[in-house]
Amino acid sequence: MLAAIWKYRSFIWNCAKRELIWRYRGSVLGSIWVFLNPLATVLIYTVIFTQVMRTRLPLVDDSLSYGLFLCAGILPWSYLAEVINRSLGMFLEQSNLIKKANFPRSTIPAVVVVTASVNFAVIFSLFLVFLIFTGRFPGWPALGLIPLFVLQLGFSSGLGLLMGTVNVFFRDVGQAMIIVLQFWFWLTPIVYPLSVLPELFQDLVLKLNPIASLMMAYQDIILYQQWPAWERFLFHFPAAAGILIAGFLVFRKLADEMVDEL
Repeated sequence: MLAAIWKYRSFIWNCAKRELIWRYRGSVLGSIWVFLNPLATVLIYTVIFTQVMRTRLPLVDDSLSYGLFLCAGILPWSYLAEVINRSLGMFLEQSNLIKKANFPRSTIPAVVVVTASVNFAVIFSLFLVFLIFTGRFPGWPALGLIPLFVLQLGFSSGLGLLMGTVNVFFRDVGQAMIIVLQFWFWLTPIVYPLSVLPELFQDLVLKLNPIASLMMAYQDIILYQQWPAWERFLFHFPAAAGILIAGFLVFRKLADEMVDEL
């Protein structure tokens, strides 16, 4: 499977590029919208939304703090949600291609991940530029964003591949996952700091919600300009690798049966 992905890497990239272009086909500005939409998102969260829902955060109290806090959590969450949501229906949408014997099916989830990663790279790069212009760039701790992205890439890709494969056979999985994502979002300290919860619930969130530590690590870097507490991630990287491997194994086992089901 990995060999097929590497062999068809040009095909995967061209599909991702074509999909990004297709979104804005027929518009006057064309592909410029790839940058304008993320820029608008960053401005809304960091400027407008801050004024509407200003709150006090631990150790930080200025006009941009809540907006930066939101972006630090919502942008990575949006990536995870996009990969999972699109993965749920990726095989159903590409059923005609899957039925072709010479078509490498593993390229379908690869296209989903590449497209979402490009979107995330664009919007987060603009966010980092915004931090530079406002004097809030975190400096050396920004290097910690790299392992955090690798972690969210592995976790979201594995979970998306697993759920997307199972959803071909049990369509209720996709509907249930959409509801789960909504609860998951509000049970993750993204729009509120973990400190507002009782201590008992803080421990439960950190232990039962693997994404909580990831979002808090982004917040540590972006908002507090400090390295995240890496000791929180002793089991996260092995867990992400395990989910990714599980997704590959399930996909590999059910790939042939998937053709008949579709």
